[in-house]
Amino acid sequence: MVGSLCFLGNICSKDVFVLEVSIVDFLSVSTIPAIIAKEPTSLEEEIKEIRRSGSNKDLDSATEFELSDIFYFARRGVESIMDDEVTKRFSAEELESWNLLTRSNYNFHYISLRLTVLWGLGLLIRYGFLLPLRVTLAFTGVGLLVFLTSVVGLLPNGRMKNFLSEKVHLMCYRICVRALTAIITYHDSENKPKNGGICVANHTSPIDVIILASDGCYAMVGQIHGGLMGVIQRSMVKACPHIWFERSEVKDRHLVAKRLSDHVEDKSKLPILIFPEGTCINNTSVMMFKKGSFEIGATVYPVAIKYDPRFGDAFWNSSKFGMVSYLLRMMSSWAIVCSVWYLPPMSREEGEDAVQFANRVKAAIARQGGLVDLLKAQV
Repeated sequence: MVGSLCFLGNICSKDVFVLEVSIVDFLSVSTIPAIIAKEPTSLEEEIKEIRRSGSNKDLDSATEFELSDIFYFARRGVESIMDDEVTKRFSAEELESWNLLTRSNYNFHYISLRLTVLWGLGLLIRYGFLLPLRVTLAFTGVGLLVFLTSVVGLLPNGRMKNFLSEKVHLMCYRICVRALTAIITYHDSENKPKNGGICVANHTSPIDVIILASDGCYAMVGQIHGGLMGVIQRSMVKACPHIWFERSEVKDRHLVAKRLSDHVEDKSKLPILIFPEGTCINNTSVMMFKKGSFEIGATVYPVAIKYDPRFGDAFWNSSKFGMVSYLLRMMSSWAIVCSVWYLPPMSREEGEDAVQFANRVKAAIARQGGLVDLLKAQV
């Protein structure tokens, strides 16, 4: 492509310099991992600026077509592709400045010797002291969760078992929160989810579960796993009626809805925690909510979670990092700082279908968390 453009530049000699500059600009859009800065200029103004960069003539009044004009449209096209409103929500949020705490902007790896030394000291503290301490806390929390829930599961069903199960879950989740040095601010606790309801929240990371569960107990919903996760699931369900599905059952919408409906009808059971987006988003927006959890007819308790990316990026890019590497990155950050808002409970209004209800809940979460409301609920 570059060779063809240079060949065309030989035809119009006065455009040679313009072509060389424009080609560099065009290619740099796709190679430099930085924020796309869009100037609020009109088409006419930008084309005149491109022309002036390669000519000493005053071209303000020029109306004839020039070869360099095509680069305005080419650059805008590449910018639109890279800055797509949906695609960019699945990559880490880019910060406009570097504060020696985050690792998301690779343009600021080296600014001066002094800052580099400070960053190196921070690296030593995070990996030499904080990481081993946090890993120890994480194993302690998970180990206690497996052991104590298994013990509580041996007790007969009743008020004492429910009381001990709640205390065990809260204690273990709070230990795991300390393993991430999570600094959490909870707002409007009077709206916390109650038994027999469904708690729905925006989804940024797998740690969203412990962020919420460290302030209250929930019945979890998920697919049955093997390995360590399977051991944790089997021990948890002994002490508390969590809802785990086999892989084949997850595809059966009616079966899932029936299990959820049966759970919320029993007002003695814990509220169900669901993330209707079904995937992790980079905490800049809220995407479409799947309507399944809004068809049941139970009271919905919306929760908005907003992380502060300046101290540690909580977003899990599952296409780039495995679970273990992601957790190690989280534990080697300075801290995980977030705010949680409990919104007033919401119910389906008369004449409102599940999709409209899901969109209304999603809009409330986005508005409270300062997030962008993207797309409508899945039909």
